Amino acid sequence: MTIKGNNIYKTHIESVLSKMPNINNWRKEFVTETLILFLCIKGRFNFLQLGRFGKHKEQRYRQQFEKPFDFLTFNKELTLSHGSGRYVIAFDPSYISKSGKHTPGAGYFWSGCANRAKWGLEIGGLAAIDIDNHTAFHLEAVQTMAGKEQSLSDWYADIITRRKTQLLGLSSYLVADAWFAKRTFVDQVTNADMHLISRLRDDAHLRYLHQGEPTGKRGRPKKYDGKVDNSNIDLRHFELVSKDQRAVIHSAIVYSISLKRSIKVVHAFYCNEKGKQVY
Repeated sequence: MTIKGNNIYKTHIESVLSKMPNINNWRKEFVTETLILFLCIKGRFNFLQLGRFGKHKEQRYRQQFEKPFDFLTFNKELTLSHGSGRYVIAFDPSYISKSGKHTPGAGYFWSGCANRAKWGLEIGGLAAIDIDNHTAFHLEAVQTMAGKEQSLSDWYADIITRRKTQLLGLSSYLVADAWFAKRTFVDQVTNADMHLISRLRDDAHLRYLHQGEPTGKRGRPKKYDGKVDNSNIDLRHFELVSKDQRAVIHSAIVYSISLKRSIKVVHAFYCNEKGKQVY
């Protein structure tokens, strides 16, 4: 494939590669051509197709793909160049169908579409959500290789903590679904100086923090002020965050029994067409 003229994609790729260290000119040209091939080739994408449409033979592409390339840094620089500047990091595992039994990392993983565990592969997807532009930039996909020595929760947390320097360059806020709202994951993420935004279980045990003045009596001061009832929250412990025709949002600092820490929760009432608030 021959790139003619001042191709806009080529310009963007070269500008990002120029900011990355330890990449020589030959490697830059190879990466530029390969990424453009990603955008141009229709149908199945493999080394045979690269050799058919690219400048080099199939074996050359195989050899070059054996060398590491820092896709996280590349996509991070691309995000910073074209985003609004306000991001949150999103992490979500994704199931990939695979029928073979000898592929490294193959096993039973949860498939959200099938709503059950299926044989195949899994990748942990990292993305930067652009808050102002209402879009997301892909950062990296990491294959799940957790074994008997390491739980899935620890594996996912390790993906985040090993990349914390790069991720903190974009945002200190990490968004993940309700599965990750568990202590083994939360402790490791917070120790990496990141804040987790997630959904709690419907039956999560939360307690209001006592806000009254000390009584001056002997004994330990009162710490909690009752259990949080999600269906009937006590607005005395919440503060109004936002209110409009669509929703009323409150927030509060409460104590989570399972996470063993104080957390900030957000509670929203949405308004239907008749203006009535519904949970």
